[in-house]
Amino acid sequence: MTLPTETRQWILTNKPTATPVLSGPKPTFTLETKPVPSLADNQVLLRTLYLSNDPAQRGWISATIDPVRLYRPPVELNSPMDAVAIAEVLHSTSSAFKAGQKVRGMTGWSEYAVLDAAKCQPLPALEGVAPTQHLGSLGATGLTAWFGITEVARAGPDDAVVVSGAAGATGSMVVQIAKHILGCKRVVGLAGADAKCRWVESLGADVCLNYKDAGFRDALVRATDGFVEVYFDNVGGEILDLMLTRMKRHGRIAACGMVADYNSDRSQTYGIKNWFEVISSRLEIRGFIVIDFLAEKGKAATEALAKGVAEGKIKVDGQNETVVETAFEKIPETWMKLFEGANQGKLITQLV
Repeated sequence: MTLPTETRQWILTNKPTATPVLSGPKPTFTLETKPVPSLADNQVLLRTLYLSNDPAQRGWISATIDPVRLYRPPVELNSPMDAVAIAEVLHSTSSAFKAGQKVRGMTGWSEYAVLDAAKCQPLPALEGVAPTQHLGSLGATGLTAWFGITEVARAGPDDAVVVSGAAGATGSMVVQIAKHILGCKRVVGLAGADAKCRWVESLGADVCLNYKDAGFRDALVRATDGFVEVYFDNVGGEILDLMLTRMKRHGRIAACGMVADYNSDRSQTYGIKNWFEVISSRLEIRGFIVIDFLAEKGKAATEALAKGVAEGKIKVDGQNETVVETAFEKIPETWMKLFEGANQGKLITQLV
């Protein structure tokens, strides 16, 4: 087999202040061809097969976030866009991997990539589970849901839980973990389409509300009658502000994402108006990143998720991911679907 000497890459050429721009004189990303570096010892040459699409990537390229305040180094200008991928090993100088093996690693938006073997993880073989689930339910997304609802929100059987973005990758996992593993007494999902709401209910939510409905506010008040102990927030903005008024005294909020405002200019960001609720109800709001927990608890959490799948408590039947066949030239377009609500569950790019 002839190994590639060049690779196409999507390069970050203009950091966005609002919605990323995919065309015109100042696009956010530019498609370029670069040489493939030679392998050093204990490295692997990978061919990217599937790309994980995550709202957090928007923060990595933001022009308005101080890098000192970011939880990881930002993607630098004129560098390849970062992304986790499932890839095939084409060549290896490491005893840990051989050609043909499938791994998970940070290849970025690159056709081919050379990575240190230590930064790749072999894909576990789970019967009946698609490899793409290791980018979603059984990957960092599932672990984010696990740690957010168990460690940050500390949900349990006596708690009523509201989950925003409940039809998304993380939210749909939170619903299942809360209902079927933790045994929470009531789980309310929030999503942006009636069909998505019905799917969230099929996962175990007692009810799922369409936040785009005209009567949403009244419906939320009815669904949270008596108020709730836990809110898992994936969206921020107006829904977070509203949920501050639906929390019980000493309620816990796990702040996981803010997809409502990722592409908003700072001047357009929705400002919190019900902050006094945090004080008067003694609310606990805690932001978190999945990497906070991986070193000490990542292995146990991964095993717990796999057990949940094996016992039928967590569904990984394909409805929990939206896999989009994508030509390499269209990678940014598929990624932008994240911010359009086009996905059910995890949004994954399958390179074709």
